[in-house]
Amino acid sequence: MTLKEFTYQLVGLKDKLFRFSTRIVGDKELAEDVVQDVVVKMWDNRENRHQYQNLESYCMQMTKNLSIDKKRSKNYQNLSLDQVVESAEDKNTPYHQVAQKDTIQHIHQLMAQLSEKQRMVMQLRDIEEMEYNEIATILDISLDQVKVNLFRARKTIREQLLNIESYGL
Repeated sequence: MTLKEFTYQLVGLKDKLFRFSTRIVGDKELAEDVVQDVVVKMWDNRENRHQYQNLESYCMQMTKNLSIDKKRSKNYQNLSLDQVVESAEDKNTPYHQVAQKDTIQHIHQLMAQLSEKQRMVMQLRDIEEMEYNEIATILDISLDQVKVNLFRARKTIREQLLNIESYGL
């Protein structure tokens, strides 16, 4: 495999790997280190890339494992959601923009309170828009566990967000 082919295959994945790692470790520089480690490992193992059925899933799984290792060693916290999620509409009034920013901040705080597995499943499905079977492969859990964790995470976030918005807490 040439450098050009390698670059072409991994350039599209780099941002997704970075966002996923950032969600786990909570630090941009550390996430960049994780992604760099993944790219280096993939380059070192480039001759065996044909063994992987899904290169993206393999890279995501490697990113997850390295990120968890880094997080455990450094005890980093999650990145704020407003740095990961970009506003879909810039046409909102200033009031709506402030309200949206507050909602994103609340969601970040609520996601930080979820279990690690629920937080990772929600990140991969709702932010990275990955398929259930890909998430199951990456996290090494069953498809049913993916669905249950996602359901519970969304339900918890929804209920707590409604409480915050209803009572202004």
